[in-house]
Amino acid sequence: MDVEVIQGFLAQGDQSAHARALQYFEQLKNSPNGWQLSMQMLLQPSVQDDSVKFFCLSILEHYIKTGYEMAKENDQQAMRSFISQWIQLQVYSPTAEKVFIRNKVAQLVCWVFLLDYPSRWPDFFLDLLNTLSLGGPAIDMYLRILLAINGDIADRDIPHTAKEADRNRVLKDTIRERHIVDLVNSWYTILTCQGQDLSRLCLEVLGAYVAWIDIGLVANDRFVDALVHFLSLPAQREAACDCVFEIVSKGMDPADKARLVESLSAVLQRAGVLGVSEAEDVDFLIKLAKLVNGIGVQLLSCIIKLSKKGDAGSRELAKAELCSKIPLMLHFLGNEDDDVSQGVVEFAREYIQYLKHEPQAYGQQDKANMEAVLYIIINKYKYDDSYLFESQGEDEALFIEYRKTLKVLFDNVAQLDKELTLALVQGMVSTTLQNWRGLPFQDIEVAISFLYLLGEAVPGFHCNQFTGGSDMVSPMCVLVRLLISSGVSTYGHSAVTLQFFETVVRYEKFFNQEPQMIPDVLVAFMDERGLRHQSPRVRSRVSYLFSKFIKCLKAHMLNFTEDILKRLQDLLVLCPTENGVTQASLLSPDDQLYLFEATAVLIVSGQFSGEKKQVLLKSLLTPVMRKFESLAQRMPLEPMEQKRHDIAECMNHAISCHQSDEQGLLELNRR
Repeated sequence: MDVEVIQGFLAQGDQSAHARALQYFEQLKNSPNGWQLSMQMLLQPSVQDDSVKFFCLSILEHYIKTGYEMAKENDQQAMRSFISQWIQLQVYSPTAEKVFIRNKVAQLVCWVFLLDYPSRWPDFFLDLLNTLSLGGPAIDMYLRILLAINGDIADRDIPHTAKEADRNRVLKDTIRERHIVDLVNSWYTILTCQGQDLSRLCLEVLGAYVAWIDIGLVANDRFVDALVHFLSLPAQREAACDCVFEIVSKGMDPADKARLVESLSAVLQRAGVLGVSEAEDVDFLIKLAKLVNGIGVQLLSCIIKLSKKGDAGSRELAKAELCSKIPLMLHFLGNEDDDVSQGVVEFAREYIQYLKHEPQAYGQQDKANMEAVLYIIINKYKYDDSYLFESQGEDEALFIEYRKTLKVLFDNVAQLDKELTLALVQGMVSTTLQNWRGLPFQDIEVAISFLYLLGEAVPGFHCNQFTGGSDMVSPMCVLVRLLISSGVSTYGHSAVTLQFFETVVRYEKFFNQEPQMIPDVLVAFMDERGLRHQSPRVRSRVSYLFSKFIKCLKAHMLNFTEDILKRLQDLLVLCPTENGVTQASLLSPDDQLYLFEATAVLIVSGQFSGEKKQVLLKSLLTPVMRKFESLAQRMPLEPMEQKRHDIAECMNHAISCHQSDEQGLLELNRR
């Protein structure tokens, strides 16, 4: 084999070397003895280049997938002998193979297993087990092969054809019947006799196989003691935690599951595994949160199933166990790290759902738990100091998604206990808005946000609160009035500013009751807090919100229309873009369209005479058309293509602005 050519197989920078290697690969792949040459190369101790090894393994992969099943018996035996020799070669090699090479070999062995076991290679597992006495490298390959096999025959995330599903079912049944006891015993020996790397890999195998083997083989004193021991060791505890999670998540009878969870929880509690502090390593806390989440979700599932079966005794056992896990859920939900908190969100959500569907189960302790959940949600909803509002990256996007998760929890709590939610949020919002000058922006933004979220969390609530017809002033009216009159819109942080405008627009019906508050909001929209804010992001969003505000409250705008038009005049000037950037304008073309639309609505809906409306609309359209004519004259004289393109874009924008106002003219003519 041409080693020099093969070395280009994994080459990143040298395209010609890579092309030659690919050509050679195709040649050997189609050669009747290419796979044999590859086996011989792989068994030479002098071959150390990873590119050569990966090349040869890829040749073998092609052979196993396309020719091995129908090959002669001698050729099949040669492949099995190669597997044995490869493992022995690893034992005596002075350096360990790279992980990607070991995983590649494990996958090759798995494909041979799928074709040969049990008919042509009934002793597959016995032969593998016999290699364990060779030492660490052999044990490592054994465990990686088992992981590869599980991935192919038991991983539910991998789609399979009906034929493959039948094959996998037969393979699992055969393994359970003939070999699983020996395999499990080997795992225990590895866990108790090998170093941290192999024990960690073995825990991964154990966690993978527990889903489809007899739970009694691993949920017993010897394995549980070993798992608890590993949970106290920094190097192995994350893998051990995952393993316990898989045991807890195994499908089984709900009564048996409840007893298993109770037993495991008692052991973990006695060992102090679940009594963790904030000082723990975050990665381990994430694993523990996942485990607590799994325990909680499984217990809730058991309670529901046992209720349907009428098994009151087992149901009460599961409920008692669930109650003991709620404090843990609250602890992790409120953790400073968002990934830890996210880990138990499913538990929290399912718990709330359970209480919603079982109202008789909602007692005082549950109410206290819901209050704690609300406080946690509000606290976790706050932005970090490191959040970048003007250049949002991956971390910021993840936090926005996390906020959406918290909102779902908040909505569910509100549906479960509307009175509790309203009382808590109203108290928090009122206190914050009365004292905003001495608070960080995070506290202010979150208070306004939850005032906003109440409108969605309690359907119809904000509408009912602003309908009038009563001498009683609703709590929501008090809060929205406080939001406007407190002066919090002047705080200066973009997050607070945006949330202020989002909220006043959401509760636009408030202004039907209290129209005297409209001028303060209009001024905020049109000054440096809104349309003239220093942030383009804020200006853009405010343009849309302003248009929406005007449309919703057009009946109240008669006394303000001409003043609004005057204040907006400089923002409605059309400016060509240069290299994609709008020059000399605070607003982008799209943002301006919202303003043109809003001004047209103001004019048309106002109680002006028809003549006055025409004058006002033409005062808007005339500068636009003059700009269009000026650009049309300039365009053919412009020698640079990019500038001609920019002029054309501005002309197109002028047409769009005209169309926005034209809608107003059409409505005027219809009247």
